[in-house]
Amino acid sequence: MSSQKGNVARSRPQKHQNTFSFRNDKFDKSAQTKKINQKLHDGVCQRCKEVLEWRVKYNKYKPLSKPKKCVKCLQKTVKDSYHIMCRPCASELEVCAKCGKKEDIVIPFNKDPEKTENNESYKHTRNCKSHEESGADLDFDIYLDDTDNNQVD
Repeated sequence: MSSQKGNVARSRPQKHQNTFSFRNDKFDKSAQTKKINQKLHDGVCQRCKEVLEWRVKYNKYKPLSKPKKCVKCLQKTVKDSYHIMCRPCASELEVCAKCGKKEDIVIPFNKDPEKTENNESYKHTRNCKSHEESGADLDFDIYLDDTDNNQVD
């Protein structure tokens, strides 16, 4: 046995040798797995980022089912798994959202450009609809000539 006193040399090779690496989406091709694989880990330090990537790689990452309580503002605003702080508190204090230490943040939080674009387009379509409904009483007679007579009648 390898645990015998004084037996430091192993006489045989490893019994089970891996011939291929583990793939977390080999048998599980669900939408949740695809979403987890595409997740960007932002607002964390290098060590925490590596930990989260390891969890994703070896199918140990479990997403939150409902928001968790932030340790700073005490509101239920933490939407990322394994984090202890919400995005606004972590970005305001410039600390890692997972461990809470003042380390160098690898990928800083972005201000969700997709959400703001969606909100702007929603507001734009909402405004257009409201203008269409009240468009009967509006008069848009604007002359776009190069002359100085660009007046609204």
